[in-house]
Amino acid sequence: MPESLLRTKLFVPPPRPNRVSRPRLIKGLNQSLELGHKLTLISAPAGFGKTTLVSEWLTGNERPVAWLSLDEGDDDPTLFLAYFIAALQTLGKSGAERIAADLGEEILTAIQSSQPPPIESVLIALLNEITAISENFILVLDDYHLVDSQPVDKALTFLVERLPPQMHLVLATREDPQLPLARMRARGQLTELRVADLRFVPHEAAEFLNQAMGLNLSAEDIASLERRTEGWIAGLQLAALALQGTFSKRGEAETAGFIQAFTGSHRFVLDYLVAEVLQQQPEQVRSFLLQTSILERLTGSLCDAVTGQEDGKEMLARLERDNLFVVQLDETRQWYRYHHLFADFLRARAMEDQPHQIRALHGRASQWYEQNDLPADAIYHALAAEAIERAANLLELAWPAMEGDLQSISWLGWVKQLPDELLRARPVLSVDYVWAILGSGSDELEEAEDKLRIAEEWLDMRAEAGDGFDDSQSGMIVVDENQLRSLPASAAVARAYIALSLGDQASAVTEAQRTLDLLPEGNDRWRGIAAVMLGFAYWGNGNLEAAQRIFADFMQTMQQSGDDSGAIAGTSLLADITIAQGHLNEALRIYQQSLQLVTAQGGAAPRGTSELYAGMGELCCEQGDLEAAAGYLRKSETLGEQAMILGNEYRLYPTLARTKAALGDPEGALALLDEAERLFYRTPIPAMRPIPAMKVRLWIKQGRLAEALVWVRERNLSVDDDVSYLKEFEHITLARLFIALHRTQPETGNIHQVMDLLERLLKAAEAGKRLGSAIEIRILMALANEAQGDISAALASIERAMMLAEPEGFARIFVDEGPPMTALLREAARQGGAASYARQLLAALKKSPSPVQPLVEPLSERELDVLKLLNTELSGPEIAGELMVSLNTVRTHTKNIYNKLGVNNRRSAVRRAEELNLL
Repeated sequence: MPESLLRTKLFVPPPRPNRVSRPRLIKGLNQSLELGHKLTLISAPAGFGKTTLVSEWLTGNERPVAWLSLDEGDDDPTLFLAYFIAALQTLGKSGAERIAADLGEEILTAIQSSQPPPIESVLIALLNEITAISENFILVLDDYHLVDSQPVDKALTFLVERLPPQMHLVLATREDPQLPLARMRARGQLTELRVADLRFVPHEAAEFLNQAMGLNLSAEDIASLERRTEGWIAGLQLAALALQGTFSKRGEAETAGFIQAFTGSHRFVLDYLVAEVLQQQPEQVRSFLLQTSILERLTGSLCDAVTGQEDGKEMLARLERDNLFVVQLDETRQWYRYHHLFADFLRARAMEDQPHQIRALHGRASQWYEQNDLPADAIYHALAAEAIERAANLLELAWPAMEGDLQSISWLGWVKQLPDELLRARPVLSVDYVWAILGSGSDELEEAEDKLRIAEEWLDMRAEAGDGFDDSQSGMIVVDENQLRSLPASAAVARAYIALSLGDQASAVTEAQRTLDLLPEGNDRWRGIAAVMLGFAYWGNGNLEAAQRIFADFMQTMQQSGDDSGAIAGTSLLADITIAQGHLNEALRIYQQSLQLVTAQGGAAPRGTSELYAGMGELCCEQGDLEAAAGYLRKSETLGEQAMILGNEYRLYPTLARTKAALGDPEGALALLDEAERLFYRTPIPAMRPIPAMKVRLWIKQGRLAEALVWVRERNLSVDDDVSYLKEFEHITLARLFIALHRTQPETGNIHQVMDLLERLLKAAEAGKRLGSAIEIRILMALANEAQGDISAALASIERAMMLAEPEGFARIFVDEGPPMTALLREAARQGGAASYARQLLAALKKSPSPVQPLVEPLSERELDVLKLLNTELSGPEIAGELMVSLNTVRTHTKNIYNKLGVNNRRSAVRRAEELNLL
């Protein structure tokens, strides 16, 4: 558990000694467990005893319990998740059987990284770890209404909808959360306790007022007060406190008068009662309450720092003893908080009575938190004190720790409260701001650019002035000297990161190389980051050999440092580059070597193992070993998210999709691509095979050419475009689409332009030594020639492609082309220098699984009968006679067939049917 997390939020509040027992509600809570409900929602306004009820219930419950008290600072979804995991870890630390005390540690490590993964991938990994727990347990999230964050609501929705049966979640809140409550209610997955359930009934109100609060009210007075408060427990408590004071000394008539006056909306009633309660307290207590109301949590020394007194610990003990709305937060009575409603009104009263003191109180609190190494709270109170310079100093000093400790989003939210002119005078803080934007997955790249320019201008001015530069005279403020020393490198790497995310490889190369030139040997962190950025840039601009060297060094460094997940990530990157070069056998060796190391270590598979098996499956599939490919695919899917690099789904799923498609499951492949597209976010890793283009390739195979054309328009692609490696995959996809269109609609007339595009793509691929691309382009040139009837040219291209492919065992790249490729290979097998390999590919074609009919709307049985007869020499009337139907009926079926196949004539329909294996 990270040290920055406040442990007092994880304590289960002890039951109140004079509480009113509520067996009817306890029974309902127990039934929620017996019925296997996922969620118990306890939703009611403040003061209805939600926390007290849950505390009492858990005291008599045999299941292990985890507790998390939430507050307004938990809006950051990453911080919320960190506390969520920390709460679960208390189960193992409390001795619960079969529940690991280090549950979620790898996830915490991942989200503390400089580039935390998407929240959804983290949630999947967490659910997988929870699923492994065999013991039933309960997790309570108390005061959930204080978390006003749509991302947190979405994260909790994701968790709740997928909770394993052994986990039961309890939410105590003042307002309904943004969860799918209606759906859960309809499915019988939800237990609810609301105001009508929680309010004190008359006998409970009597027990509370006369026994717990020590009053001696008549049954009539109790009933009247219960009616007027509508069983509202806080209202009864406030009324009882007032009655214990002034009114208790005035006799029954005045007590009855008070009760009769106890009407109106809760807010006005509470205003009155708080005033009455406060007026009964000595000045010392009143002053303490008002001054410490600015604090979310209270401990003796913190209260002393804020009030300027030395009796904080004793005052807190007194408040607890006198029932003055303090809630104990730990078992040692060191930390407390005020009842939230009471705190709200104390703050309002403090603003009325002591408005001039509020800033000073926050300033003192900020200093105490800084001295006690709690930077997040120190920053919050500095901002509340409007001590802007102090807040900026704290933010700059806190960034390195908060970046690696789950709180970059919170940090970013705070720094955005600073005036822009202040940020412009702080180059270090500006670059920290940039990394906070990049690390949070935000798309505010323009804002990042602006802040980066501030630092770069200052650095340029400093460099021009040389040794005579005076930082103080520049008007710039630097607090953290360590960050100042690494500022040039940090800014340059950030610039490279942004350039890569925007697809500007040239600028990224310049910035990454500049970082390496700036940094001395031994600065491993920034040199390593800059080298990886340089590798991504080389990859994106087609310099695969340079990228390969960088990723090979990175993988070796990770292996030597014992970073298994880092080494596996390096393996995947290196294998991707090697495959792009067309060296399949070398890529296979890279994967096998990494898997051998993983297997030899034993134990749980490290992060990234799923990617290794997926990559092996794709390679085996390409080389024609479908049985091995299926095995690796199953292994990858079995390991799932638990062995996946967090946030890597958008890269892993396309790999799995390609294997699924080859194994005859195009719909499963499309589903994976849809999920990958949903999870995609911009990173420095070049998207050499864009997910939308991969989907288009499957659509082309399914005959969904109209949808593919929409993609072409959206991407503004043309056969006349200049070619580049970054757009190579899209342009090859475009060529595939136009060849398919020519087969169904020969009159489109763009096949010659396609050939020109393919010639330019081939020239670029060969110049870049991208063997795999060159083979695919030559195959498409053969198919384009075949579609035009130029079989001789087609055979020349296909034979050259086979000569390049045979040494590395390329097979799937031919097999996937279906019937047109079959005809060419048969001809090549009868003649030419690659006859032997052509026969091998024909054998692979026969073994290739046929996908389920890939049409948006399948052909009916009668339409299939008509389609088969269209593949004969029979005329329309003869087909009608054969089927014993009218000619109009045949024409209707034929029109439907053309529409479903996306063609407009008989010849094209037969050809398309052959491609789809419908005949």
